[in-house]
Amino acid sequence: MLTDVLVVVDTIVALGLVILILLHSGRGGGLSDMFGASSGSSAAGSTVAERNLDRITVIFVLVFTFVTVALSIRWSG
Repeated sequence: MLTDVLVVVDTIVALGLVILILLHSGRGGGLSDMFGASSGSSAAGSTVAERNLDRITVIFVLVFTFVTVALSIRWSG
């Protein structure tokens, strides 16, 4: 039962990570250009939206890591 819940959580977090990573800006563009930020503001530093996107992505990565480790421990034991 717990294993099934962990698999569902792991799958949802993995799909969320794919979406979050695709929202990140590459060499140019990304989330800041999607919402109409000018190139001058992106050259000055990261915007609040980009910093929040970074924080959310890190949280998703940590959740994904812990759930994956929990699944591996659960299945090996």
